[in-house]
Amino acid sequence: MGFLGLLGFLGIFTSHLGFLGFFGFFSFFSFRKILNDERLESNISKAGKNAFVVSVPVFVISIVVAVFLKDLSVYMYAFIATVVLQILTFSISLRMYERREK
Repeated sequence: MGFLGLLGFLGIFTSHLGFLGFFGFFSFFSFRKILNDERLESNISKAGKNAFVVSVPVFVISIVVAVFLKDLSVYMYAFIATVVLQILTFSISLRMYERREK
């Protein structure tokens, strides 16, 4: 996932500032130093579960809001918000699980 950070350079060379957020993916390169073991796999699966559990209600709520507002642009912003929320939830959860077990 760290290689997604390279997409951030598109924000520098184009006028689309949304690409600058991809620079945050470079932080995933810090996990290459961690040895792959059962504990890490368990922590990754717990963090993934947290990200899923948080993102589903957010996306459902945003779909309901889009239906009531009859505005299709809400879907675009809801998708962006859901992806950002999933990544943040996964990253924060994984860091917390790793710190808790040290």
